[in-house]
Amino acid sequence: MANRDAMVAPGRISGQVIINELIRNMELGKLEMGYSVLLPCIFSVYLHPDDFKRLAAVQELVKEDARRALSDRLAAWNTKPSVFKRSGRIQKVYRIARNEWLIDFFSDSESSVPPGDVEIHSELNDTAQPGYRGVKTTLIGREPSITAARVASDRESTRRQSERILAEIRYKDDSGSQTYFVTQNEITVGRGGGDLWVDLPLYTNEEVSREHLVLRRDATGSFLLLDKSRNGTWLNGRRLNRGVETALSDRAEIGLAAVLTLHFEVRR
Repeated sequence: MANRDAMVAPGRISGQVIINELIRNMELGKLEMGYSVLLPCIFSVYLHPDDFKRLAAVQELVKEDARRALSDRLAAWNTKPSVFKRSGRIQKVYRIARNEWLIDFFSDSESSVPPGDVEIHSELNDTAQPGYRGVKTTLIGREPSITAARVASDRESTRRQSERILAEIRYKDDSGSQTYFVTQNEITVGRGGGDLWVDLPLYTNEEVSREHLVLRRDATGSFLLLDKSRNGTWLNGRRLNRGVETALSDRAEIGLAAVLTLHFEVRR
């Protein structure tokens, strides 16, 4: 998908230009469902080798700022006033399928991306969704030229090098049976919604708090559980004290307000 009606003259690529293009790509990739709007959260960013080399030292900073910008845009969509409340129609929640934004930079070694351009390919999740072909955008208005096979190969090789699953959580909520992979040292769990972001959003009734609990991995690699809920959290059948961190074993059952159970297991 070319992203300009008129060709834009190539210029000097900066971190802000890339962030702006990531936001625009996300907006173009919305997938509306019955009760929510799913947004792309996996982005592959291709640059000319010269641009890639020039930005190499600040790529992690650009990624960090980009994640914040994408999260801010997501939060803004979920907090803006809606006419649906007055009309009785459903107010859809904007969300992503993963627990975080995944952004990878690649140097185009096949002379597909010209200097001063950025080509971005995005997907809703790690697994391609039926009927959804992803979004491809370029800065200067040309047709995207990186093949889908190459993007998939680059993503897979990067994933093998960088992502390590620390633990997994299996559960069943109103959306069905799910598995969540813990890849960061701290996650929040609850219903979320509105102006409250949680890493693991649960689709269940209001007995479960919007921010129900926090899982934290300490410097030794051990996990701790902090209950922040109104209706309680149980660890292997024992109710926890609210606001007090409790150590988790490598396998544990975590009950939320006697509504649903999280099956937690550390990956070694």
